[in-house]
Amino acid sequence: MPSLHALANPARFLKLARPLTPILFWAGLVLLAIGLWGALFRIPPDYLQGETVRIMHIHVPTATLGMGGWSGIALCSIVYLVWRHPLAMVAARAIALPGAVFCGLCLVTGSIWGRPTWGTWWQWDGRLTSMLLLFFVYLGFMALTHADAERGGDGRIPAIYGVAGSVLLPIIRYSVVWWNTLHQGQSISLTQSTIDNSILWPLPFSLLGFSLLFGAVVLMRMRALLATAKAEARMRRMAA
Repeated sequence: MPSLHALANPARFLKLARPLTPILFWAGLVLLAIGLWGALFRIPPDYLQGETVRIMHIHVPTATLGMGGWSGIALCSIVYLVWRHPLAMVAARAIALPGAVFCGLCLVTGSIWGRPTWGTWWQWDGRLTSMLLLFFVYLGFMALTHADAERGGDGRIPAIYGVAGSVLLPIIRYSVVWWNTLHQGQSISLTQSTIDNSILWPLPFSLLGFSLLFGAVVLMRMRALLATAKAEARMRRMAA
């Protein structure tokens, strides 16, 4: 198994990423199809929420990956700042767009779920507001990395931003504990769940399926960013 230092070499990384990308994509698509089939056609309606409970199988994975994406950006930013791995900021830039998309989907599906459940599309409570802030932080990171690349920066400023933005993650995680909010408390943990298994069983399929698709998109974007950087370097050599 190649070490992380070895994978920092773009050629070695691409050798692994090329075959891994379609594997993650198709495996994720199959698992997601199973999860959504179960959510739409197999689980019973909830005794309180009725049919609207089915959106949980999209909302929970998108919320998890919206937060997980920024965790990845923060980790890549730390690796870049400490060890200056050449692929660290490439990975952070690649994560930003799918992370923002999943964060946005979390907000949209939460609003759709909240309308019949809470009687409102939006409420400025702790969980919803902090998740909206994370979405804006994603947009800020993408704008900052683009500006830094345009001016020929070394990536340190976006990396510092990536680490600083992680302060939102514990706020989102514990918002329903710290404040009396409209959003319900934690229903699922690593050891237990308050949701009946007859409703819950498709969730691992959809969560893993979305996660694998997220990974495939990140690898695709990393390969595209490396190809763009290689083409730009070739053009500069030709122009010299």
